[in-house]
Amino acid sequence: MSFVPRGWLPSQRELENKTVMVTGASNGIGRAVALACARAGAEVLLTGRDETALEAVYDSIVSEGGKTPGLIPLDLRVTHDQPYEELAEELLGAGLAIDGLVHNAGVLGERRALSQTSPESWQEVLQVNITATFLLTRALMPLLERAPRASIVLTSSGVGRRGKAYWGAYAVSKFATEGYMQVLADELGSTSLIRVNSLNPGAVNTRMRRAAYPGEPPDTNPAPEALTDRWIYLLSDASASLHGATLNAQG
Repeated sequence: MSFVPRGWLPSQRELENKTVMVTGASNGIGRAVALACARAGAEVLLTGRDETALEAVYDSIVSEGGKTPGLIPLDLRVTHDQPYEELAEELLGAGLAIDGLVHNAGVLGERRALSQTSPESWQEVLQVNITATFLLTRALMPLLERAPRASIVLTSSGVGRRGKAYWGAYAVSKFATEGYMQVLADELGSTSLIRVNSLNPGAVNTRMRRAAYPGEPPDTNPAPEALTDRWIYLLSDASASLHGATLNAQG
């Protein structure tokens, strides 16, 4: 059963007066969620390392009449906190509050046995998929606190809830994502109005899914655009009671 109430659909003003940051907004789920947020009235901050692809998303939002988005090139492979702190200082200086933070960026890494996984791939996957989540959220906490009722959505995975052979660092990073969500939710539950939940998209027709399952017909899975209402619901005030929840976008 879906966590979204039966019959609920986002209105064109669902996220009006909200600022939402989406990581990995250049393609796949991140791109679809960013566009959906803009269509629901949000000011979207687009982050990713492919500036050309981000510019294409920016142009799509503007051409559809959405609020002018922010374009923030950010390489989550950077291991020190300086770029994250500098970004937060810049946004604070601009007087922004962040009402929604969607952690969607991720890398798949090597699909092989742990004993055969290279240290370089292991480190990259853990850095991008979980350490950068910690660094960025930590830096943005003052901006999230500025919002009346901020929502953080962490993109999880089925292999982060039950281990599966040959998913290596990716699965471990998603188990860490779930643990991070639970710890942060427990900390914020009695000290803040910030909500945090994890969302497993399930099988979706994205570039990462096609790389992980090259023999799978892509059209057997839904397009990212078919599932974006789940993210909009979690970012909206309609889901105010959801906090610390482990959720599935499908099934």
